[in-house]
Amino acid sequence: MPKKAIVSAKSILTHEIVERKIFFLRGKKVMLDRDLASLYGIMTRNLNKAVSRNLDRFPEHFMFSLNKQEQENLMFHFGTSSWGGTRKMPRAFTEHGILMLSSVLNSKRAVQVNIEIMNTFIKYREFMLTHQDLRLKLEELEKKYDSQFKVVFETLKELLEPIVKPNKQPFGFHS
Repeated sequence: MPKKAIVSAKSILTHEIVERKIFFLRGKKVMLDRDLASLYGIMTRNLNKAVSRNLDRFPEHFMFSLNKQEQENLMFHFGTSSWGGTRKMPRAFTEHGILMLSSVLNSKRAVQVNIEIMNTFIKYREFMLTHQDLRLKLEELEKKYDSQFKVVFETLKELLEPIVKPNKQPFGFHS
């Protein structure tokens, strides 16, 4: 019988996969317990058991449980059904909480996954710093030059602004 090939987390994970699992909640970038568990290749309840056994390692700024409204917003965002699902509110882990998970989950895969997640957070932070530097440079140029370039600067600023998706209008008959 042939031996199973061990696939490293690095070969499976890409920054895009990790980026799609990062959310902005309560003013922090977080990842949910279920997403982390799937990346680590374990069940969500096992991840939460490990965290519960080590709660002293996870203060509020490392990990928090979602409230009912946050969970409903996520369900709406993903189009998730209200049937079945979890009995407990999902936990959200900040970057520091994810780092702490590597000390609680003691496997080679957990270490590899954490490295990839941290690399994604680093790239995200670098992008934000670069974006901020670009905005400051544009503002400096705008101050230097007169109004003849105003249209150019306004267009560049619009391109740098985050894209806001318009609210979808319901379709069908309206009274």
